[in-house]
Amino acid sequence: MGKASRDKGLRRERAIVDIHVKCGLRAERVPLSGAVRYQGNGADVDLYVRGAEPVKAEVKARGEGDGFKTLERWLGGNDALFLWRDRATPMVVLPLHVWIEIARRSVRCADADADRERARRARQAEDGPLPPPDAIAEVTP
Repeated sequence: MGKASRDKGLRRERAIVDIHVKCGLRAERVPLSGAVRYQGNGADVDLYVRGAEPVKAEVKARGEGDGFKTLERWLGGNDALFLWRDRATPMVVLPLHVWIEIARRSVRCADADADRERARRARQAEDGPLPPPDAIAEVTP
């Protein structure tokens, strides 16, 4: 790969990270674009939209968009394009604005779950420890 191609790839990876960060989502570029499988990860970008484990993303850029134009035509004005080849796992193509909305909702749900768990633990601490189950059975009316 030539220097110009490598630099273009780096710019696009950084741009994807910047877009996510500006939208309030945590994102990191994987060192050396995953070439050294940093922490077992061969992806270009890590997107933290569902908790501690990142969504691993690959970034591809093409000057003329060879292959991309067909996908764009198939997607049309829809929100998602499912690609399903025989004996292979289906894939999904999303416009960036749809992906960002899904990612934001995912983060909000994870935050809401964490908030509920924190509230439950706080109530539990305020109420004090519960008696053991067999202690309740020992109480006679």
